[in-house]
Amino acid sequence: MHTVIFREAVRADLPAVLDLIADDVLGRARDSTEVDDAYEKAFADISADPRNHLVVADEDGAVVGCMQITYIPGLSRHGAERSLVEVVRVRADRRGRGIGGEMMRWAIGEAERRGCALVQLATDKARTDAHRFYLGLGFVASHEGMKLPLR
Repeated sequence: MHTVIFREAVRADLPAVLDLIADDVLGRARDSTEVDDAYEKAFADISADPRNHLVVADEDGAVVGCMQITYIPGLSRHGAERSLVEVVRVRADRRGRGIGGEMMRWAIGEAERRGCALVQLATDKARTDAHRFYLGLGFVASHEGMKLPLR
């Protein structure tokens, strides 16, 4: 039996995380798997920020999943903090084994321990499997998201 643990990513995990991010049609179109200065800076910035956490799912020493969690202070909900979960990925050969659900339940538990009022995420409209996954975890499609690409 394999054990999956969730831990903060370390620099040595960066190539595996980039592989996970680029491992689908959308990711391949916009992300590279080559570690360059931009990725190094982003990793260093995330690691240095106490409100940001790049978390990996580690199965017997191998990175099989990742997610970024950002804790956002706010004035709504009586000054409550919220947890934003992004870039949730599970390695293709490990999908369907419950790792994604474990990751999200772990992230939700961390948000609860921190006192967050809610956990929020966005998922691309083309990711219909992801929509079913998040709905199955109790998330509600309550808002319409928008973005403005700047580059």
